[in-house]
Amino acid sequence: MNESETTAPEIGSEALLDAAGADPDQEVNRLRAAYDELRLEADRYRDEALRARAELDNVRKRAQRDVEAAHKYGIERLAEAFVPVKDSLDLGFEAAAATADVKSLQEGMELTQRMFASAFDKLGVQVVNPTGTRFNPEHHQAVMMEVSVSAEPGTVLRVLQKGYLLHERLLRPAMVIVAKAPDGA
Repeated sequence: MNESETTAPEIGSEALLDAAGADPDQEVNRLRAAYDELRLEADRYRDEALRARAELDNVRKRAQRDVEAAHKYGIERLAEAFVPVKDSLDLGFEAAAATADVKSLQEGMELTQRMFASAFDKLGVQVVNPTGTRFNPEHHQAVMMEVSVSAEPGTVLRVLQKGYLLHERLLRPAMVIVAKAPDGA
């Protein structure tokens, strides 16, 4: 080593702390306090993370149970609406077996038909019965065309089978016969 290259004398950490004017015990205590504070904060964050994970797991399980219940009991409203209709049909069959009075059977069938209409109303089901209206391919299914001098071409002449909507969504199109102009017209 030459004279221009001098090395710093080795000084221990205590000497450096003393040289900086700090007491080593105070510094150790300060660092321990900082460590303890950070440890408490880390424990608090860990606890919060565990609680959040548990809550998320509970929400997932609850949602899974709700989906299962919806699949299992999703048609409950439908069943509740049609149970009285079924009862009425059963009573009608019993009455038909016990009587030959056609008038009372017709009255019973009319009552059952009104019960069906009421059940449909409760469920949001609407009947598509388009007689006399323009053919609508979104709600009607044309099964044939028939020449008509009294109806405008493209108009529904007759409904062979009613259609149904559920809250504006088509369940089944109405099967219809559509008017067409005579060949010479």
